[in-house]
Amino acid sequence: MDEMMILIVEDNPDDEEMTLRSLSQAGLANDVQVVRDGVEALDFLFGTGPYAGRDLSRMPTVMLLDLKLPKLNGIDVLNRMRKDERTRSIPVVILTSSSEDEDMVRSYNSGANSYVRKPVVFSDFVGVVSQLGMYWLLLNQVPGKKPFKPR
Repeated sequence: MDEMMILIVEDNPDDEEMTLRSLSQAGLANDVQVVRDGVEALDFLFGTGPYAGRDLSRMPTVMLLDLKLPKLNGIDVLNRMRKDERTRSIPVVILTSSSEDEDMVRSYNSGANSYVRKPVVFSDFVGVVSQLGMYWLLLNQVPGKKPFKPR
């Protein structure tokens, strides 16, 4: 079966842990990959650097992308993805603590599918990430992918 994958691009270890715990609690942690900066995200997507040889027929079903990343910011990652046929249609959810309207506008103008501000309270964070996972894996239809079955 073609298992659906979530790619998390997050440099904050606490936010990474909360996201992983939230997905796990929702039964959506079957195949979650985590990268910690923008360059690593592109290496993963395009099978370069430490990901050389990765099976590029398996692309993320959805990417949760932080904006404020080391080496290459989230907007630059998104722009690079949207310019390449292989990654153009991957749904990208900006999951960020930024409350700047300019960041939201730039995200959508660069091709983001959704923009979500990270809640500060853990229980709210769990709810938001669970809802994101449920929508993008269970409700959203992706060509060539079978519906996801939560554990």
